[in-house]
Amino acid sequence: MYSYALLEPECYYLVQEKENEPLTLLQVKVVSDTSMYVIKYGETEVSEWKLKTDYIKDIIELLSDDVARQWMKIYYSNEDAYYEEDDD
Repeated sequence: MYSYALLEPECYYLVQEKENEPLTLLQVKVVSDTSMYVIKYGETEVSEWKLKTDYIKDIIELLSDDVARQWMKIYYSNEDAYYEEDDD
C-alpha cells in the first residue's frame, strides 16, 4: 500500500486506488502540509482534496512528459467531440 504523500505536484500518475477497481489517471495540483488537491481524469474531470495519509493500493506508473502530452492531445480532442458548434 502507498499513500498520496508519495505523489509529486504537476505529475500525472496511473494508480489503482482500491483493490479490484479500474486504473485512474490523476494529477496533483496543490500540496499543503496535510493534504493534496488532485484532478482525476475519466469521462469527466473530478477535482478533490485527499489527505496525504489516504491510501493508494498501487502506483502503476508515473507518466513521462511525452506520454502525458500524447494523452492530453487524445483526451482533449475527444472532449471536443461532445460539443457541437451553433450555426448562428
